Amino acid sequence: MSQLDYLHACNKRRKRSSADQRVFRFKSFCEPGYPAQFDGPFWNNVKALLEFGHFETNYSINGMISWSFQLQLHRHRPEHRIFLFVIEEPVEASIYRYCKHCRYIGWGQHMICNMMYHFVVPSKETAAMASTCLSCQGNCCSDGTVLTARCTKSCSLVELEGHTLHGVFHCNGFGHLLCVNGLEMGSDLAGDQLMDFWDRICTGLRARKVSLTDISQKKGMDLRLLHGLAYGGPWFSRWDYKFGRGSFGVTESMYQKSIQALQNIPLCLLFHHLSPLDNYLPVIFSRYQALSEHSLITLNDLFHFMLELRSRLPKDTAPSDLFNPGILLETSCRWSPKRVEMATRVIVEALKTSEPKWVSRQEVRDAARAYIGDTGLLDFVLKSLGNHVVGKYIVRRTLNPVTKVLEYCLEDKSVSQDHSLMVRESKSNMMMVTRVQLAMDIVYLYQSALRERKPTTGQGSTILIASRVILDSKHLIKEFNFHQNLSLRNKFSLNGEDNLIDLFCTLQLKDRQVLQPTENVRLKGIINIEELKREAEKWFKDMYWGMKGLVIQSILNVNANENDFVCGMIEDGRDVILEAGFVGDGDGWNMYKFESKCHNEGYGRIECACGAKEDDGERMVGCDICEVLQHTRCVRIPNNEDVPRIFLCNRCEQDIILSPSLVM
Repeated sequence: MSQLDYLHACNKRRKRSSADQRVFRFKSFCEPGYPAQFDGPFWNNVKALLEFGHFETNYSINGMISWSFQLQLHRHRPEHRIFLFVIEEPVEASIYRYCKHCRYIGWGQHMICNMMYHFVVPSKETAAMASTCLSCQGNCCSDGTVLTARCTKSCSLVELEGHTLHGVFHCNGFGHLLCVNGLEMGSDLAGDQLMDFWDRICTGLRARKVSLTDISQKKGMDLRLLHGLAYGGPWFSRWDYKFGRGSFGVTESMYQKSIQALQNIPLCLLFHHLSPLDNYLPVIFSRYQALSEHSLITLNDLFHFMLELRSRLPKDTAPSDLFNPGILLETSCRWSPKRVEMATRVIVEALKTSEPKWVSRQEVRDAARAYIGDTGLLDFVLKSLGNHVVGKYIVRRTLNPVTKVLEYCLEDKSVSQDHSLMVRESKSNMMMVTRVQLAMDIVYLYQSALRERKPTTGQGSTILIASRVILDSKHLIKEFNFHQNLSLRNKFSLNGEDNLIDLFCTLQLKDRQVLQPTENVRLKGIINIEELKREAEKWFKDMYWGMKGLVIQSILNVNANENDFVCGMIEDGRDVILEAGFVGDGDGWNMYKFESKCHNEGYGRIECACGAKEDDGERMVGCDICEVLQHTRCVRIPNNEDVPRIFLCNRCEQDIILSPSLVM
């Protein structure tokens, strides 16, 4: 059943059916010109996109309205579709006026926008939950209990958790990717397909900056640590998401140095520390070293090879329980595993019956041809065999220094004196690796080398510290080129009016406080400087919640008279600084106009021992005397314990200890 069926199953009052909607191609949605040519600032582009959406007449909760888009996943399966909902949330109607995601990423100094836009691809579960609210017109809970008032906002798509994709944009173009759930969470789309889709939306609508919090895990492994070690960056770096802000005082420099420290740890030193406690790690190393064409020297080499190998392994590979040739890793091999296994058996039997210990390649080939007529298959197996374990034997291969001919022999593993080879195969008689085995080895190596040990000295201490820094670097940012995003400038309108110009305007108050962020204002070049100030006023008032009393008084970095035309005085794409004031609010106009509320509603200042000075989203505790906030982790309060009812920071505690006794 499609998501539309889930979402509208109980909605009997819907006036238009899904057949009335236009169907868009998922793989090209929001590409240039599809469904529209987006050539303006973000806010204008969103409005242009919504003109192509289907207005959801029955979806109106707490002042929010919605549009939907049907997206076809496959050209040859037109019935296979997903639905994208765009939900407009006015800040005046929002329960949460302040954006915690802006604070966590470091945009707390940004002014609060008037509007937010949620882009949601519901999962089947969240679509079913939302359909309950739609079917009763907001008069019941998800369990069917009838209410006397409108449903709470938790019934809406905006507040539900577990969507296939959920991203939110402020109308100034700054946004946050809140969740991506791929195949493992029951989606019809893989995570990389969803990220490609999200990136097209951001690029097409010309977002300015987008943040995300990378807490993704797989089989108990933190992917930001696994991919950081293997590739030097998080999984999201494929789409140019980079370090945005660290928790617990972590800086970008600390993050990069921790990545390098982990990647450069020599395997010989690591296994030297771990081998007495874990005999399986050398087996894992030997297994993949035998498969690699290059030496695996560092921890980065091993993890990188294993992750790359997983993408090349066939999904249906299955090893033989009793006899495995160990040469089936080449996905381009034109012979079936059974034929390769049979050829390997024949070659081993030929070596067993040969009188000399070492047999030339041609002799082995000729003996095997009596049973295997396909010489190409024999050549492939002979080329692949060499220091491989086959059953209870080791197939040795060497180049005769005199004749320069390859020679082969068999060696019984039970009497082999090659200690390194015995260690290599002490846990396994097979050199072939399946996807399941590889996944198990990756998890085992990750847990053993990165997480389970807690040493305090040597390489173990380096791994522990560097891993902690990487795990504390979960806030990522992708920055789009703000000033070059607008490629179609000086475009004449259809009615013959003068060309439009884009200015990048910054507001500066008389006390020299600069308001953030800079805003792209598009206007007609034929207007004069006075009209420019009024147009910019209107733009900022429409964009930001705290701008109702805004008055722009002058342009600080442009020497022009009020009646001078903008065209000719200010070139297209220029940064302009507007001196501004406010009417009606006095000096306290900005008390509640910014995303950060650390100084409002009883919030104290943040001053933690780790160096953090701003809210990073981690759990904090406030001192009951000085009201300074600190991380609970930094003051040694475990996450599984509640914050104590009375808490004193170290400084206040020392002041009490050193203060003179009270005279009774």
